[in-house]
Amino acid sequence: MKILVTGGTGFIGHALAMQLLDGGHDVHVIGRSASPSKEKCFQGIAYHQGNLAEGSIPKEPLSGTELVFHVAAKAGVGVSYGDYYSANYLGTTNLIEACHAHGVPRLIHTSTPSVVFSGESIRGGDESMPYLSSRLSPYAHSKALAEKAVLEAHSPGRFQTMALRPHLVWGEGDRHLLPRVIQRHRAKKLKIVGSGENQVDLTHIDNVCHAHACGMNALLESDEAGGKAYFIGQEEPVRLWPWLNQLFGKLGLPPLERRIPFPVTYFAGLFLEKAWGLAKPGADPPMTRFVACQLAHDHWFSSRAAKNEIGYRPLRSMDDCLEKSLPWLRSL
Repeated sequence: MKILVTGGTGFIGHALAMQLLDGGHDVHVIGRSASPSKEKCFQGIAYHQGNLAEGSIPKEPLSGTELVFHVAAKAGVGVSYGDYYSANYLGTTNLIEACHAHGVPRLIHTSTPSVVFSGESIRGGDESMPYLSSRLSPYAHSKALAEKAVLEAHSPGRFQTMALRPHLVWGEGDRHLLPRVIQRHRAKKLKIVGSGENQVDLTHIDNVCHAHACGMNALLESDEAGGKAYFIGQEEPVRLWPWLNQLFGKLGLPPLERRIPFPVTYFAGLFLEKAWGLAKPGADPPMTRFVACQLAHDHWFSSRAAKNEIGYRPLRSMDDCLEKSLPWLRSL
């Protein structure tokens, strides 16, 4: 089956494309660069240059395609809303229009639980939660708009859509989440924010790719499937800071002990957002209010709907994932 993966040069997109290739599919990916990164293997995968935000989507990867995995997104904690709106929302609506124009019947959107995170703790959140009501995070707000556009485009029997919300994706090939945390700890710039007792979901890349396969199978098996968003997690929320200290110990690093109160971090984030908005509007501040809330509050979700409706169950436990990822983390 011919499948297109947008954002196929990124962490999730590349891992998903390789899994689909291993499954015998005709895999195409779109990226903004003229050629794919030399760091990643694209043997057997057709690469196409395109810019979704500008609507420059080549015809070839869409013609005859049975399903699109829309993984491409601008992530980060920057304060320039326009950049996120363009990349995440306009890029998504342009892709939907291109799918209609070329008769693509199915689209699965890689979303994020951040679309419902408004700065308060979430414990066992499910799909009944409303979308966030503020622009505390330009990334989260623009992703919420994109997810809504995808789900509103769902038309059973004509154009099936689905949104998956994996949380804090990590594992082999990740160059951002845990590598940045480890780097900051080595540089002695990391501190425990708040009480240090908050619980969060972390989802390994193997489970994220498995969830996408489950979503694909659900759409292929029934013309009525789709039109919904699903939280994807490990079903093992961890206490964030003790878990990080466990990881540091396995990497031969000292435990993190220094702490900073949440209110101090939150207001520092507010100050830095304003400063960066004036001096460096396109760059990510070292701290934002959204990040402060994420570091200090609970945010974990129920995967019950994904279990019951698309057959998702984690392939690997947290302990198994950690042991599997250690060689990669040690190599950084």
